Amino acid sequence: MKLVYVFDAYCGWSHGFSGTLREVVSRHPELPVEVVSGGLFTGSRRVPIREFGYVQGANADISELTGAEFGEAYEQLIADGSFVMDSEAAARGVAGLRQAAPDRAAHLATAVQDAFYIDGLSLSDPATYRKVAEEAGLDADAVVTAYHSPEAQAAADTDFNWAAGAGVRGFPTLLAVDDGRVTLVAQGRATPDEIDRRLAALHSH
Repeated sequence: MKLVYVFDAYCGWSHGFSGTLREVVSRHPELPVEVVSGGLFTGSRRVPIREFGYVQGANADISELTGAEFGEAYEQLIADGSFVMDSEAAARGVAGLRQAAPDRAAHLATAVQDAFYIDGLSLSDPATYRKVAEEAGLDADAVVTAYHSPEAQAAADTDFNWAAGAGVRGFPTLLAVDDGRVTLVAQGRATPDEIDRRLAALHSH
């Protein structure tokens, strides 16, 4: 059995789920966790952040319900309003990091979200992935090269298609995949204990 975490790097609720995800990973070293980018802001949705008027109110809810931190640099991006969230660029960056350390994909995904939501760094900027890679002790040059590569673009497209094909309607979504059987473990938010109970129920079948 493995877990598949379907998220979007530009999704505040996914950022809110990071703490839970890190805890699940540390409790279950026996479970491989794959990360799939969902593709929230693609195509015509790549517009300045001010077009999404609900962002600040949603973030207040996310903080309150999950304890997730939103940094000052990020708040300034929101206040300015001209920043464009591009989930395709973010998915390429996640693919580059994931390729460098597949077994640490979950941790790297949360680090990418911290880069945006705490440090206010653009996920369309290769320097952001360089920073995340360096902090994780990975080959930063390889990660940046991967970000620009056609392989990363293909990986982003594959991720978006996989998420859509799996019927994922919102982010974050945590799935358990066992012999091709896909079970929903968490969506939106959940505590590590709730996830443990659901995983235990799966094992008992």
